[in-house]
Amino acid sequence: MTTSLNHDASDDPAAALVSLEALPPDSLHEVEAVIGGDAESLLLYRDASGDVRAWLNVCPHAGRRLDWAPGKFLRAKDGMLVCAAHGASFELANGVCVAGPCRGESLRAVAVEVRDGGISLAQG
Repeated sequence: MTTSLNHDASDDPAAALVSLEALPPDSLHEVEAVIGGDAESLLLYRDASGDVRAWLNVCPHAGRRLDWAPGKFLRAKDGMLVCAAHGASFELANGVCVAGPCRGESLRAVAVEVRDGGISLAQG
């Protein structure tokens, strides 16, 4: 499942980007957040155990978005994230590219934390 969830954390960086319950296990979601004063598209992944990871929604190969439409991500049969532009495959456990033009590179991680039932940018 993929979803685009809009959020503007510019007024309160500690505010939740999205509620944890809005991200079912083994799902990918896109949210907007302000990081370092810039609006960024983030890719959130909640694994089967409930842990949440986040990366900038940018392929390291050519700097293009990973989604084929806002919030719509491709998954391979083996569950990997696939870049819509060039077909690079990324492990969702760590964001490492394991196939395609950016093999060996990684998605740029963004620190997030689960707090009070929501997913927020990590503080500090």
